[in-house]
Amino acid sequence: MELKRYASTDATVLIMGETGVGKDVFARLTHRWSRRKDKILLKVDCGGISETLTESEIFGYVPGAFTGASSKGKPGYFEIADGSTIFLDEVGELPLSMQTRLLRVLQDNEIVRVGSSQPRKVDVRIIAATNRNLREEVEQKRFREDLFFRLNVISIEVPALRERSEDIPLLAAHFLEKFAARNRKNVKGFAPQALDMLRRYSWPGNVRELQNAVERAVILCTGDLITGPELPASVT
Repeated sequence: MELKRYASTDATVLIMGETGVGKDVFARLTHRWSRRKDKILLKVDCGGISETLTESEIFGYVPGAFTGASSKGKPGYFEIADGSTIFLDEVGELPLSMQTRLLRVLQDNEIVRVGSSQPRKVDVRIIAATNRNLREEVEQKRFREDLFFRLNVISIEVPALRERSEDIPLLAAHFLEKFAARNRKNVKGFAPQALDMLRRYSWPGNVRELQNAVERAVILCTGDLITGPELPASVT
């Protein structure tokens, strides 16, 4: 598998694809097959941190760096992940000011805490993911070109679920087993008509939508097979 060959190196990996295609799954596999597998994979949701807190959360701060700062200071995500892997999910959401700071990590393997001028060396393998077209973002001046090239050492494009319909039965079976066990339900599989419905649907929400649909069906199922009515109306 090509991903295994890339994962075993320390190369930066950029995973691209629509929302819900399973980019985080590829990130976890990359870490699991790396030499850093026995250490943490620290996931950072770049779109889920307020812009005012992003810098201090990612790079840490020194005592008294700003109002409300801890008197002991605080390490940021890169220091916490030192020696391991950091997963920057939705990296395209980072503001330009933070993109400049991230570029320094990639180029010099060092961070500077907020309120300090003293650089600190870090040994971190970076995996980044985005649902944006970063080439277009670069053209629109919303993403730094030099950062894009630094991130795009190894790129993985995860196709939308509608483009890999052959995966639907396997994924559906996996989710069914998972949710049947979690909910203590004796659901063993899908009736042929239900499986046909799953194959025909376009899945705009991708793998995440399929997972939710199967979970709902398992909960509503009263027999040992999902026959169709248990699936969301949009699917049927």
